[in-house]
Amino acid sequence: MTNRNRRSSAFPLVLIALGLILMAGALGWYAYMLSRPAPVVVPSQPAEANYPDVARVSLADSKAAYETGSAVFLDVRDAESYAQSHIAGAISIPIEDLPARMGELNKSDWIITYCT
Repeated sequence: MTNRNRRSSAFPLVLIALGLILMAGALGWYAYMLSRPAPVVVPSQPAEANYPDVARVSLADSKAAYETGSAVFLDVRDAESYAQSHIAGAISIPIEDLPARMGELNKSDWIITYCT
């Protein structure tokens, strides 16, 4: 067998070895990611402490209000976030514009704001 034949017959073995090394690395990375604990985000204060005068609405109550049409949903995220996804029928007033646009809301309506 000539030198050239030996080199060309070793090439597939080199590719297989590199592929196995890459797969082992990927599996190791995946195992590492699974073994890491999920990050825990703990707010410094509960949201209720920041706005004690704002009543919280449960998800069940919000859903019932949506289904009966007894509340106005106000999306206070930026216009781009609102355009990507929002509650059907929700009004968009970004939080930074809210003080100037309060007149657009009926004070007698039940207004449920959201930002997620």
